Amino acid sequence: MAANWRVATAALRRHLLSPPPIIFAAFRESTGALSAANQRRSYTTALADDDPRGKWLTLPPFSPTIDAAAVGKELSFDDGDSVVKGSNDGSTTALRWILRCRPDLPRNLVQKLFRLRQVRVRRQVVVVVPMSCELQRSQLKRVAAKESLNVGDRIYLPLSVGNDAPQPAKKERFLCSEEERKFVCSLVLYKDPAIIVLNKPHGMAVQGGTGVKTSIDELAATCLTFDKSESPRLVHRLDRDCSGLLVLGRTQTAATLLHSIFREKTSGASAYGVKKNIKSLKRKYLALVIGCPRRQRGQISAPLRKLVVDDGKSDRITVNDNGELVSTQHAITEYRVVESSPHGYTWLELRPLTGRKHQLRVHCAEVLGTPILGDYKYGWQAHKTREPFVSPENTRTKTSSPFGLDMEGGDVSSKQPHLHLHSKQIDLPNICQLLEKLEVSSDSDISDLDSLKFDAPLPTHMQLSFNLLKSRVETCDYC
Repeated sequence: MAANWRVATAALRRHLLSPPPIIFAAFRESTGALSAANQRRSYTTALADDDPRGKWLTLPPFSPTIDAAAVGKELSFDDGDSVVKGSNDGSTTALRWILRCRPDLPRNLVQKLFRLRQVRVRRQVVVVVPMSCELQRSQLKRVAAKESLNVGDRIYLPLSVGNDAPQPAKKERFLCSEEERKFVCSLVLYKDPAIIVLNKPHGMAVQGGTGVKTSIDELAATCLTFDKSESPRLVHRLDRDCSGLLVLGRTQTAATLLHSIFREKTSGASAYGVKKNIKSLKRKYLALVIGCPRRQRGQISAPLRKLVVDDGKSDRITVNDNGELVSTQHAITEYRVVESSPHGYTWLELRPLTGRKHQLRVHCAEVLGTPILGDYKYGWQAHKTREPFVSPENTRTKTSSPFGLDMEGGDVSSKQPHLHLHSKQIDLPNICQLLEKLEVSSDSDISDLDSLKFDAPLPTHMQLSFNLLKSRVETCDYC
């Protein structure tokens, strides 16, 4: 009898220590699944199908972008901090993200979609499952225009939005022959994933406008996209008759960053010059002027203003030295005499610390009293009394050039010389390297950021003038 009692006690102990039956585990799992399903329905009201494929226009998932304008501003001023903060706060509104991803959609159309509650967002939400751990699930829900997005959130728009949006006007691409395409590609001095640097020829406009048949802006979109889907973007300007270095951004971010660097260089200048900064933009021009400045070097600090002439048909820039309360722009130029010729010409090195329209031409003509050779707008009086430099060796025959450019003649021996102003050197930060750093970390150390230095060969007419004047510039840095 005692033995039977011991056997029964052992069996009861094993039963109590054993795991619960499978039926209880299955019941617990089904209860959790049911609870999760109920909670999911509470997040996706009026949406029976959680898979929007085929029903919605899908935008890229939200991700923090580089604030290129802020980065350019930080680069322009040396405050002792070698760290730049390149990204925003990691959040934006649904309305802003749609307009950024689809700039072709009118703002009022997007706002109408929000008012009609036709915009959805898919985001990761935490679902608390009873008697289990927390789970992350992808949920689709309506979103308000001013609602903030988190990293990874994806916006969905109705498919009908493509029909409601106005069709953008098709921009006709400039058609180039194979010879013209090769000519444009031959202008490229440097190319990386972020920028393209050109040696712009004399006589070619940078941007289209009235009376402009061919511009760098159009040619870049046709001939210089290379492996990019985007067309290169202009970030600064050169006069049509000015030759030399021209920088273009290959992406929107690179272009915004470069434009900010050029803009901050100008706005940061003062009457006492700008702060020296190894990371900032540095530019040097070479010019041949009529006459010789009284001093061998100096800094010109003179405000400029615009005058409307010919009954509003044209305008010209002049120095505002009479103290009138008019709209002026401060302009600063450093200059240095490279060499003076006994024939009445002088080679000048010009360093613009600001980037105003016609700044170098006006400063040379009105402040130094030495207009640039070939500048008939600001130095017409000097050209009226000028005698062409005659050389017995000056025998050339004109040849045809792409786009109707006058690539021959125009030197100091010509009756109507070309403008002798050339953008010779540019130093700027390595934009490609900087963007790669910011993609890895929004707070990037730029103490080891490389600087890119570019030097553009002289155009034919200026090189001929060098040779005709028997300049010794060939022995220095300018050839």
